[in-house]
Amino acid sequence: MSEDNTVRGRDVTKTYTTEQNIQKLERLVEALRENKAFEIQVDNERLYIPAGTEFSIEHEQEGPIHELEFQFRWREDG
Repeated sequence: MSEDNTVRGRDVTKTYTTEQNIQKLERLVEALRENKAFEIQVDNERLYIPAGTEFSIEHEQEGPIHELEFQFRWREDG
């Protein structure tokens, strides 16, 4: 399989300041309201999330620790 067709695995968590999170969430809300694609950079990789992408909210708990994730799921074509 050529390098261009290789499926890469990636699992990155990036922590932002409150102000950075607000800015990202405001852009996200605007894109969702207008049914437009959303672009975000996470750990030096630019991601393009298409309009109409599947969106879910996940809650995990292990003992006293809670985790809440806003998730988008899409398939890259090409």
